[in-house]
Amino acid sequence: MFDYHKDKKRYFDIQYRTAADHILPFLGELFSNKRPLRVLEIGCAEAGVLKAFTDLGHDCVGIELNPKRIELAEVFMKDELEAGKVKFIAKNIYDINVAEDIGHAFDLVILKDVIEHIHDQERFMKELHNFLNPGGMVFFGFPPWQMPFGGHQQVARNKLLSVAPYYHLLPRPLYKFILKAFGESESNVEGLLEIKDTGISIERFERIVKRTGYSTLKRKLFLFNPIYEFKFGLKAREQFKLLAALPYFRNYVTTCAYYVIR
Repeated sequence: MFDYHKDKKRYFDIQYRTAADHILPFLGELFSNKRPLRVLEIGCAEAGVLKAFTDLGHDCVGIELNPKRIELAEVFMKDELEAGKVKFIAKNIYDINVAEDIGHAFDLVILKDVIEHIHDQERFMKELHNFLNPGGMVFFGFPPWQMPFGGHQQVARNKLLSVAPYYHLLPRPLYKFILKAFGESESNVEGLLEIKDTGISIERFERIVKRTGYSTLKRKLFLFNPIYEFKFGLKAREQFKLLAALPYFRNYVTTCAYYVIR
């Protein structure tokens, strides 16, 4: 397990730097309006990403299913909370009534490393319409399922399993056998198998975008995920254009995909 999964303050700082150095520049002119905009992050965890937006004066809300992570977000964002720059909600997204629980819709919704954990992604994408103002945008950052660590096996307790690439693509029974044989806990096995059920490819994501009434405004595929600077000391690097243009194969060599849809 990488240290930042244990050190939540470090994880918060990493998410902040990734948002400030990569997500905001990626949004670029699409998000250059001078007035404060309403920003929602779904699956905000400790809210490191949102801090990059509150620093620019935007009005932010973070939704997170895990109340313990919200408690940490409230500690790390204490000044922003007291200043009314951010609000946190510990609730399932499907249980939220936008008018009653929040009071307004949003100009930008952020989902970073979230869509690959969601069951029935098409239903979820349709639900997002309820959170958007007219012309509102959604940012996605996710690892394609087939990439070397698309199974999130870096969270494995066993050191070998945590750094071994691609074995999450094995047939489910064999994958489960390997996880158990190397001593992973029952809860960890269940979590990793769940990601096997929900992992998403570039092609599947783009099909869902079209079927649920969105259009893609911008896309960027990475050979080296921006967060790898903190994991492995590798600077973010955009995917080679030739590889990025190859359907299906690109999933195996693309470690991160950024999208903005409307």
